[in-house]
Order: sequence, then C-alpha cells, then structure tokens
Amino acid sequence: MTPTQAGEELNVNPSQIHAMIKAGELRAIQVGGRGLWRIGRQDLEDYIAEAYRRISERIAAGELEDAGSVDDEP
Repeated sequence: MTPTQAGEELNVNPSQIHAMIKAGELRAIQVGGRGLWRIGRQDLEDYIAEAYRRISERIAAGELEDAGSVDDEP
C-alpha cells in the first residue's frame, strides 16, 4: 500500500507515515526510479500489534494515568 493508504488506515497523514519509515518504526520498500514507498499489509499489521504491545506494557507499569480517557475515534 502507499503511504497515503497506510495513513488512512492509521488515521494519520502521509508525512507521519514517512517519518515512521525513516525512523525505522514501520517497514517499507522503495520501488521505482522516483523512490516511491510501499508498505506491505502485514508490515502495517505488525506495526499495529507492536503498538498495542507497547501500550499494554505502559498500562501495566502504571505509566498511563487514565486509560479510560483515550480518544474514542478509531
């Protein structure tokens, strides 16, 4: 998928996806002569699973004050 499509899945803009790729948080490949980025569906799913794992650890460690006050929008 494109960074735009991945951004739509995570409800963030494509520049955030590019930053995640650059930081090594999200796996992607560069294709074509113009440096177009593509993210595999499984790579995005793996990123989401890892994000859930990290949040669960923070909740268990008491690092988050109130998990009930999170934004309800997906």
